[in-house]
Amino acid sequence: MRTTGDVIKAASAHLGGLSGHIFDVVAVSRPVSPEAAVNLAKIISKLSPLVGNLIEFNVVEFLNDREEFSSLGRWRRQDPGFPDMIFVDSGITPTPGFEVKAWFPLATEITARFKDSQNHFLDDQTYVVLLAWLPEHLIYGKPSIIDVCIVPGASVAAARDRHYHRPPEYLVLEPENTSARTRNLQQTNTNGFIFQGTPDQLEEARRLVGGWGTEGRRYQPTREYQELLRTLIARFPYRLDTNFAKIDRIVHPEIEDFKRRVYGTTVHNLKISQWGPLLRSTDDARLRRALETYLGVKDEDARELLK
Repeated sequence: MRTTGDVIKAASAHLGGLSGHIFDVVAVSRPVSPEAAVNLAKIISKLSPLVGNLIEFNVVEFLNDREEFSSLGRWRRQDPGFPDMIFVDSGITPTPGFEVKAWFPLATEITARFKDSQNHFLDDQTYVVLLAWLPEHLIYGKPSIIDVCIVPGASVAAARDRHYHRPPEYLVLEPENTSARTRNLQQTNTNGFIFQGTPDQLEEARRLVGGWGTEGRRYQPTREYQELLRTLIARFPYRLDTNFAKIDRIVHPEIEDFKRRVYGTTVHNLKISQWGPLLRSTDDARLRRALETYLGVKDEDARELLK
């Protein structure tokens, strides 16, 4: 195991086996009554940012505990920095790394963003790890990993750019060359821009883009293509899209499969796709009946309660 690919492959095998793993980082006590369970169900999602960060921290320790890495180097978390963790002190270049995103699927979507440029993944040295987690007893207990998705960072960036880029209506722009700046001032993120001009301006912009030919509509992170896009930015009004690059919306095939698997996973008699809307419901009586059944207060089948 002496190349970047070797380290990525070995680490991915360990991370892929995390399904079912319980992280002993925090625990929520069992509700003392059905009423307490209803209240907890309504606020459990507020725990997501804290637990997500704790899981991301502990993934580093998880890999460092694997014997095959200890004699070669060590995993180190970067905070801030990209990616979240890298393999150092090994002499291996380019440096292997993982960007880790924890996802609480009872929330509405994967809220994490992925904005780094395709140009940062030319050596296939960085992979993205998505960890879906829930409390081991749905609304209480310790965080338990439900499923794992590991994909190349290059594929995520490419899927994002293909999904968003629709010149002239929507532009994805690479960061400017800031390599001469100190590290904390260097720019590595792409950004999305939405056309804000008049209908006449839009028609003019479309004619301009039409002159680029078929290839001109295909996103390219090259300097030459970016110069074409900047002619549009300089000539027509655009606004920055603050929702750009949410992982849930980029239509990456493997991530979409991962989402379907997670939502289709059965936890305490119901699929996660059913529990989410139920826990967000304003129908307290219906939620209480389901949680009473889940807590073992009654013997009814929770599925019947959703009819």
